[in-house]
Amino acid sequence: MSLFSVNWLAVAACVVISMVSGMVWYNPRTFFTIWWKGIGKSDTQDPGAGGSMALTWSLTILSSAVQAAFIAIAVNIAIGATRGNPLLVGPATGFALWLGIVAPTNLVNKLFAGHGLTVWAIEAGNHMFNFILFGLVLGAWR
Repeated sequence: MSLFSVNWLAVAACVVISMVSGMVWYNPRTFFTIWWKGIGKSDTQDPGAGGSMALTWSLTILSSAVQAAFIAIAVNIAIGATRGNPLLVGPATGFALWLGIVAPTNLVNKLFAGHGLTVWAIEAGNHMFNFILFGLVLGAWR
């Protein structure tokens, strides 16, 4: 499997899913306030201050695209190896990648940054949700 076997429309759909889920996940009515305080920010600090939002959003979109492309490769490999149902293998592959790579890496980063388990749970939870959805989309839309 290679990048040539990736359904790029499905990857684009995953990027959109990632952006929408992030808007909901980090909404003030859901996890934003707890997360914001957990990373040491005050209520008076502007989330957009202190950096280039164009760069932040560009790299966020690029990161989502890279994640989705490589999850697509992993899903294709897993479906080929197991000959399983893509609607089951896709999300399971996304979850396995999250559990084995993203969750532990993010945990170490959060603990050494002093952000604790709450921030880790919020951030890792968003990644888990996205990886499972990516796997579902990429498994179904091959």
